[in-house]
Amino acid sequence: MHAETAVTQDLPDSRLTDAASRAIPPEIERVNRMVTPILHQAVTRFDDRLRPMIAHHFGWPEADLPTATTSGKMVRATLTVLTGECFTDDAEAISRVAAAGAAVEMIHNFSLIHDDVMDGDTERRGRPAVWHEYGVPAAILAGDLLLAQAPLMLDGSSAADPRATRLLAEAVTRLAAGQMADLSLEGRPQTSPDEALAVAADKTGALLACACELGALLAGASEEATRRFNRFGLRLGLAFQIADDILGIWGDPRRTGKPVGSDLRSRKGSFPVTAALASGTPEAAELARFYADEGPVGDAEARHATDLVTRAGGRTSAVREIERFEMLAREELSSVPGLPVDRVAALLSLTTYVSNRNH
Repeated sequence: MHAETAVTQDLPDSRLTDAASRAIPPEIERVNRMVTPILHQAVTRFDDRLRPMIAHHFGWPEADLPTATTSGKMVRATLTVLTGECFTDDAEAISRVAAAGAAVEMIHNFSLIHDDVMDGDTERRGRPAVWHEYGVPAAILAGDLLLAQAPLMLDGSSAADPRATRLLAEAVTRLAAGQMADLSLEGRPQTSPDEALAVAADKTGALLACACELGALLAGASEEATRRFNRFGLRLGLAFQIADDILGIWGDPRRTGKPVGSDLRSRKGSFPVTAALASGTPEAAELARFYADEGPVGDAEARHATDLVTRAGGRTSAVREIERFEMLAREELSSVPGLPVDRVAALLSLTTYVSNRNH
C-alpha cells in the first residue's frame, strides 16, 4: 500500500524535491504527545496475551511503560485535533476531540494490521508486521481488539453528540468496502484510473474525512462548516493515497519499510498503474501483459515494471492528481469563514506534508 532520490527524480512538480515541504509539521508531534497517552491508557487494559502485539505494532518497548510518542504519522488524529481547535479553545471540548482522534487512530491501526495480513507484507514501520512476528490468527485478533476499542474511546464524545459513534461506524463501513475493492483490482489489467480513485476515496479518504468531521462536530462547528471539513478531509485523503501509491512503487525501503516496487510485486491496481495502463502506449500494453501474468515477481521484473509505469506516464499523472486534490482541499478549507489564521496555517502545513511526504 505504501532511494530518497528515487522518490523525487523525474517529477514535474519541483515541490516534491523540497526537503522543507516533506518535513514533519510540529503539529503532528504536538498532537502525538496529546493522543499517545490516551492510546497507551487503553492498551494497558488489554488482555495480557494480546497487549504485547499491540505494543509491538505501535512501537512501544512494552505496553505497560509510559511513552511520549507513538510510531506512525498520526495524520488522522492531528486532523481531528487541528479541526477542533479551529472552533474552540475550551479545555473540556478539546479533551473530547483528542479522545476522538485516538479513536480514529485505533481504527486506522486496526486496518493496518489486517492489511498486512491480506497483502502478505512482512514489515510495517521498519519492524516485522504483527502477523509476521506473532502469526496470522494473533494479528487478526489484535486488529479486532483495536476495532472494538475505538467506539469505547468516544464515550464522552458520544454523550456530547450521539452522531460521533455513527460517523466512526460509517467510516469503517466505507474503509472495509474500499479494501475489498482494492483487493479485487489486484492483477486486473483493465482497471481504470476512476476505479482507483473510487477505491482511494473509500479506503483512505473516508477515515480522513471522518477525522475532520469529528473534530468539527465535537468542537461545536456549524453544520455547514462540518460538511466542508468532511470534504476537506476526503480530498486530502485522495492526495494522501496517491502519494502512498507513488511510494508503493518508487519509495525508498529505508523510509517506507517495504521492498522496492512492493505494489508491483503484488500487482496492485494503484493510481499510477491504472494511469499507465490507460495511456495507450506500447509500455501500457507490456504492463498489461505483466499484470495478466500470475507468476512470482522477482527483483528484475519489479524494476522493469517500474520502468514501464514511469515511461507510460503513470508517475507524472499521479503527481498531477495529487496537485489537483491538494488544491481542492485547500479551496474547501478557505471556504469556511472566520477560522483562526494560525489554525488554518497549521492545517495547510499538514496538507503540504501529506501531499509531498517521502515515507
